[in-house]
Amino acid sequence: MKIGKSNAEHYVWGGTCDGWHLVKQPELSVIHERMPPGTEEVRHYHGQARQFFFVLSGCAELEVDGTVHLLHPQEGCEVAPLVPHQMKNTSGQPVEFLVISHPQTRGDRFEA
Repeated sequence: MKIGKSNAEHYVWGGTCDGWHLVKQPELSVIHERMPPGTEEVRHYHGQARQFFFVLSGCAELEVDGTVHLLHPQEGCEVAPLVPHQMKNTSGQPVEFLVISHPQTRGDRFEA
C-alpha cells in the first residue's frame, strides 16, 4: 500500500509538532515529523531502539550525548541505544525529517 502524509496515521506532540506513522511495526518504525520554528523535544534516550534522523527540508540541531550536529536537507545522524539525544529547530523555518527506529520506541523512551 502506498503511504504518505495524506493517508498516514497522524499525531501531534509537544503541542505544535506533527508526526505521521509511515511504518508502525514492532520491529521497525518510520515516522515523518514536522517541527515549527523554535520547538524542541525533551532530551531522552531509548533502552533498546537504534534511531536514524534524516532531514528532508529545513535545518535542525540534533544533540547527541553532548555533541550538537547541524543537519541540513539530505543529511542524517544515527543515535545508538542508551545515548541521550534531543532534536531542536532553532531556525526561523519549519523542519521536516524522518525518524527511523529499530525496534519501535513505544515503551522504550526515558527522559535524560
